[in-house]
Amino acid sequence: MASTVRSSPTLRDTADRAHPAEEADRAPAASGDSSGHRFDDEDYPAYSMGRAAEMLGVTPAFLRSLGAAKLIEPQRSDGGHRRYSRYQLRLAARARELVDQGTALEAACRIIILEDQLAEALRINAELQHTRDQRP
Repeated sequence: MASTVRSSPTLRDTADRAHPAEEADRAPAASGDSSGHRFDDEDYPAYSMGRAAEMLGVTPAFLRSLGAAKLIEPQRSDGGHRRYSRYQLRLAARARELVDQGTALEAACRIIILEDQLAEALRINAELQHTRDQRP
């Protein structure tokens, strides 16, 4: 299910506004440094569990519970430690907002997944409509 939550425009559009603290973690790319693109990649697992929890104001257990609920599946470092991307942090932040409003964790995760699926379906529908309208 985690792969279905990948392309939400509403979650993606709030990337840098939602978490200004992560700007401190972004290193400028040196000219000629091919690894600099990783800091701009929303899917690059740049954040450790501790740092991610600190940035979101949650406990590591909350992040683990999001994995158990199939909302996010962090990558693992060579040492087996969880690593989170900016995109995953936005999903976790949205889950935290819903939980803070009284929504059960499992329900919050399902809501986010369904919202993302709806946004993707609407995007595909708009593309198809545009393609159809462009035909002579």
